Amino acid sequence: MQVIVNSEPMDVAEGSCLADLIEQVGLGGSPVAAEVNKALVPKRSHGACELAEGDRIELVTLVGGG
Repeated sequence: MQVIVNSEPMDVAEGSCLADLIEQVGLGGSPVAAEVNKALVPKRSHGACELAEGDRIELVTLVGGG
């Protein structure tokens, strides 16, 4: 199925959850804020948040700097 991640179309497996998507894009283990269809999803709920065709996901990571 296809979802939109940070304004870009992306294919994910049927039955994928938000945690699966975060792993798929290479951010597993990193601090990441996630929003699905403009609703913030707490980290503790990433594994329970099942994705659906056409969902719009925004992923934001922390960037260090000086």
